[in-house]
Amino acid sequence: QVQLVESGGGLVQPGGSLRLSCAVAGSAFSIAAIDWFRQAPGQQREAVAHITSGGSPTYAGSVKGRFTISRDNAKNTVYLQMNSLKPEDSGVYYCRASVPNTSGRDARFWGQGTQVTVSS
Repeated sequence: QVQLVESGGGLVQPGGSLRLSCAVAGSAFSIAAIDWFRQAPGQQREAVAHITSGGSPTYAGSVKGRFTISRDNAKNTVYLQMNSLKPEDSGVYYCRASVPNTSGRDARFWGQGTQVTVSS
């Protein structure tokens, strides 16, 4: 079983920065790909950033150049550094772990989310 706990959300002014953390409990962290998603009220959940087990990142076009995803395998933690924040970045941010297994389909686990509000 894999458990994820997000932290680091809060209220920030436009142009400001936040760093989100996703702490992952369980022995599968090193082989898991991790995604950050966000969901604004009345909107569908959207993918924001992805990092492979090997540390290769990819980003949604709307955050490229402003957000950075990274992982610390020694701490079983993935980070999302968010700079130059905009009001449209507001929402609940979730992390998700995708763990390969013998069935051929990844097992997926979600955290409970952390609120980010960008407002003056």
